[in-house]
Amino acid sequence: MKVMPWAAVAALVCLAGTVLGADRTHPNVVLIYADDLGYGDVSCYGATEVTTPNIDALAKDGLRFTDAHAAAATCTPSRYALLTGEYAWRKKGTGILPGNAQAIIAPGRTTVASVLKQAGYQTGVVGKWHLGLGSGDVDFNQDLKPGPLEIGFDYCFLIPATGDRVPCVYIENHRVVGLDPQDPIDVSFGKPVGDEPTGKEHPELLKLKPSHGHDMTIVNGISRIGYMSGGKAARWVDEDMADTIAGKATKFIEDHAEKPFFLFFSLHDIHVPRVPHARFAGKSSLGPRGDVILQADWCVGQIMQTLDRLKLADDTLLIFTSDNGPVVDDGYQDDAVKKLGKHRPAGPLRGGKYSIFEGGTREPMIARWPGRVKPGTSDALICQVDFVASLAKLTGQEYSKTDAPDSEDVLAALLGDSQQGRTELVEQAGTLALRQGPWKLIVNGKGPKVFSNSNIESGQAPKSQLYNLDDDLGEEHDISAQHPDKVKAMLQRLREIHG
Repeated sequence: MKVMPWAAVAALVCLAGTVLGADRTHPNVVLIYADDLGYGDVSCYGATEVTTPNIDALAKDGLRFTDAHAAAATCTPSRYALLTGEYAWRKKGTGILPGNAQAIIAPGRTTVASVLKQAGYQTGVVGKWHLGLGSGDVDFNQDLKPGPLEIGFDYCFLIPATGDRVPCVYIENHRVVGLDPQDPIDVSFGKPVGDEPTGKEHPELLKLKPSHGHDMTIVNGISRIGYMSGGKAARWVDEDMADTIAGKATKFIEDHAEKPFFLFFSLHDIHVPRVPHARFAGKSSLGPRGDVILQADWCVGQIMQTLDRLKLADDTLLIFTSDNGPVVDDGYQDDAVKKLGKHRPAGPLRGGKYSIFEGGTREPMIARWPGRVKPGTSDALICQVDFVASLAKLTGQEYSKTDAPDSEDVLAALLGDSQQGRTELVEQAGTLALRQGPWKLIVNGKGPKVFSNSNIESGQAPKSQLYNLDDDLGEEHDISAQHPDKVKAMLQRLREIHG
């Protein structure tokens, strides 16, 4: 047998490394998911009253999308659609969940995590969950399963629902973190439990008062939605939440730096209660809402710095986006309305969180993969429901189209190889809307014209509305009367999609 000279071996090894480095078909994947962040809330999308340098740096080095969407205008259905590839309106029980809801994604179902796990990735989710945990009468003193670990994640560190809902504890894998067995947790969204004070009965105990609702059990000087007793040693401190989850997210990256990983980093910010760490408190001109935008930007920076430090940035597809549109007053007196000034959280869009107008689902979205995704701007129509199919394509995996019926392969658009994304998109918020290119049809609905608590237009009306977003991005001029045939055809198409 002829032995190859060491110089030749070294040359082949170098060549192999060059080919693999240039190919990068299986990058690490990090998805950073903000909460309630509007299209106009970051400076790379036009904000002038608040600056987001880390997100801006991501946009400078990546592809910034101008027509990217969450699947719904509220959090639980958006998250459900993102992970499963199925529009949430197809499944009952996917509305905004209470904090003690049981898991709404069945064990073993196809998810973004299971697809990437199948490709050999280590998978983790850190931060807000709000998709339910456990089954039956959920007991926070026992193992909480099913949950993320039963749908493709290898690790989880969770805010179980939202910051303004009990239970105010973290979940790591299947257990509450730091729970004293002698102080069991009891949670109710129907009637009071235990004898802890509520915001309604003892407003003098509050450091942040509610503007509407949010007046039940007080935790950390803030009254919440729902009642909770016990678990005192396990309760979070709101001011430390961003540091806590950012630390867990960066630790996951560090622990899995030697092999492909998928991290779903789901921020709490800028959801209520907006209680920034002291480093950010008072640092914006917009009050606590502006301060937690800065805090969210810091979280993005922590991930970017970790990838740089570990020399992983060039081998990582990093995606940043949000779960639904913005809301200013969402239940607490935090000066968000008073200090809004010239800031427009939805930018040029109409509506916001809860709304069927574009401000409800059109989100900031940036994709960065140095050397593979060419920096710039894309007008491609993309939805988060497409992550299942697109990341399956990226990693060469099969997935169940039965499980993920609405997910489309838009990988070419996601990576900037094409300006063509989806041709159609269904938006959800009280009623449904159909996008076909620039055309948008909003189906007639029975909701209020304006949500009185948040002062956001619902977009619902007694008759269907039609807009051409190329001419009217702000959806100010309903042209359904001028285009009855278009309305009829789009209604028929929506019925076909709806099934």
